[in-house]
Amino acid sequence: MRYKEGDIPKEQMAVHASDDMLMLTAVLGVIIGIILTILGRKGKQMWMWVWGIGLVLCSIYLGLSMAFGLTLFGYF
Repeated sequence: MRYKEGDIPKEQMAVHASDDMLMLTAVLGVIIGIILTILGRKGKQMWMWVWGIGLVLCSIYLGLSMAFGLTLFGYF
């Protein structure tokens, strides 16, 4: 089912997400990524290791872009 513009209540839109919640998401992403990396290396699971490093990198980029306005990849 497709929504028409204006059908979704404004309370449910991501526009109302605060910067503090996004920063918390970035911090949690770094923590979870580090845990995945450690467990992946310890358990010899390459997918956990790769996903953990990817999550850490993306979370650090999110945090830096929010804190310092860093934009390495254009509008991302």
